Amino acid sequence: MDIYTDIKRLASQLKISNFSIPEIRVEKNAILHIRELIKRKQWKNIVVVYDQNTYLAAGEKLIKFLMNDFEEVIGININENEHGQVIANEESLVQVFIKTPNDADVLIAVGSGTIHDIVRFAGHKMNIPFISVPTAASVDGFTSKGAPLILRGVKQTIQTAAPIAVFADIDVIKAAPREMAAAGFGDILGKYTSLLDWEISKLVGNEPFHEGAALLTRKALETCVEYVEEISNADEKGITILMNALIESGLVMQILDYSRPASGAEHHLSHYWEMYLLKTNQKQLLHGAKVGVATTMIVELYKKNWKKLLRSERIKNTVYGNGIEQYGEYIFSVIEKLPSPDELKKLLEKVGGPTTVEELGIPQEIVIESLNEAHHLRDRCTGLLLLNQIKETPIRL
Repeated sequence: MDIYTDIKRLASQLKISNFSIPEIRVEKNAILHIRELIKRKQWKNIVVVYDQNTYLAAGEKLIKFLMNDFEEVIGININENEHGQVIANEESLVQVFIKTPNDADVLIAVGSGTIHDIVRFAGHKMNIPFISVPTAASVDGFTSKGAPLILRGVKQTIQTAAPIAVFADIDVIKAAPREMAAAGFGDILGKYTSLLDWEISKLVGNEPFHEGAALLTRKALETCVEYVEEISNADEKGITILMNALIESGLVMQILDYSRPASGAEHHLSHYWEMYLLKTNQKQLLHGAKVGVATTMIVELYKKNWKKLLRSERIKNTVYGNGIEQYGEYIFSVIEKLPSPDELKKLLEKVGGPTTVEELGIPQEIVIESLNEAHHLRDRCTGLLLLNQIKETPIRL
């Protein structure tokens, strides 16, 4: 997987000449190269942001390493909530704003998705560049601009800034708990439905679509499925493949400046469940764990109900009627080619991820609510939105 070649080709197809691909190192001892970048930029004042776990995974080593060469290296340990988790909310953001000196040259995010979301937003607002140091192959958001934040208890994704570099140390990432890589694999597996929903939105909703971006995202998905055994074993090859796939997915979103290739109805369900857990003050679940389970549900929903959609008189009287009449059968043929829910569950089980909402602990009434309400979370045409247009009774599986 040659990320630079792929992304440069996509930029050329999109006629974008000023796209800056971050420096990317996915290898053993990758974090040791951060010093070279900082020296090259002639930065002196460095802020490293982490949580309790990621400090032990890589933050402590990185800070000690940098303190040998630079005038000021400040560490910010993001506070955990009562569940022992870090949340990308107002409290965490204010902590970074307050503890970051005015003369800081660079922020370094050491962690998984949440730490990156906090740092990318804070850095963007303070006009300070940031460097990504993933400690687990858990999400595809490391290289994206979008920062999903919890503001007043509601999840909002805000476009901010992408990292100027990513240093993914394979030894650190291999040592992460197995559930983290399983979550990353679940996030990648969600591309089965996000890519389908993106094509549906093009054909039925007249929304923007780019074939080259879709092909890149699909290649990342198919490569991970091909090497699921290696990923499940957390060996160097498997984790490198998964990490590269997550990075490239994020870069595709970054260059498009929207998340359609990587986020469809499966992400809407995941976000709905997340907001339920927030409202009820419960422990959060890994993003990719929710996405993986949601993907199996969306595939099952589409396979069972698309023919009903094609026969529906209701859909003909909506703004989507003409698109369904023209492309509905073709979309059905694409749905039929998707892996079955059982096949997807076997892949998730192989990497050690949850396969059902029961395993996640999401109550059945919330699952039903999400199938009927989650499509309102984003103004996007998806199969889930279309099925909600024709329902006579609440959707359920």
